[in-house]
Amino acid sequence: MRTVLLTTETTHHAYFAREVGRRFPLAGILVETRAARAPFETAHPYERERDEYEREVLLAGLAGGLSYLAPSRSFETANEARAVEWLVSLRPDVAIVFGTGRLEAAATSAPGIACLNLHGGDPERYRGLDTHLWAIYHGEFDALVTTLHHVDPGLDTGDVVFRTGLVLGPGTRLAEFRAINTRACVDLALLALAGLDAGIALPRMRQARRGRYYSFMPAALKNRVATNFERHVARLGSRSPGSPA
Repeated sequence: MRTVLLTTETTHHAYFAREVGRRFPLAGILVETRAARAPFETAHPYERERDEYEREVLLAGLAGGLSYLAPSRSFETANEARAVEWLVSLRPDVAIVFGTGRLEAAATSAPGIACLNLHGGDPERYRGLDTHLWAIYHGEFDALVTTLHHVDPGLDTGDVVFRTGLVLGPGTRLAEFRAINTRACVDLALLALAGLDAGIALPRMRQARRGRYYSFMPAALKNRVATNFERHVARLGSRSPGSPA
């Protein structure tokens, strides 16, 4: 089964590619280089700590980036004609999308069996960007899930394949959260690929509602995110065994 990955060049995406590729070698990785930018400040100090943690923990033992893991090509977007042409030339059965912009039909129709997207959040409540951060901002920790869904013409609106909650512990730091989500993404992708490799059709659970679309979170609001997260994990440590969540 020929699997391709559509993603961007980041630490957590390199980790994802390495871990998935260990079991299902990737036929190719399309790297999207054009990054959307907010017209306001979004950087927050916790992100420097996050990036350092991911380099030291997620990428331990990995000498290079995505190009070291599979045949890779970089394009401004996955929708441009040259990108689609390259995708088609790989003859993929499955495409996994992790972190690119919205895909058009020419790109999503390249794989013969399935085009799947990993969404960090519950799309029936939170769609778009920084969705986990927005859930934490609103104090909705039950919305800290990750979802694998079929790609359709909408934004995070496709039929759900799998969804899993993200487990936090009393000592979890906000800087570790993206790594927790990425490990869950690896698990969901491997589960789907194993099923397809065994000839099992993937689930298609229609979304019951369309969640609100969120854009970039401004830097100033991330202070509240950090506070809410710290308070939440502190409460986890104060609960006695068997106490309700």
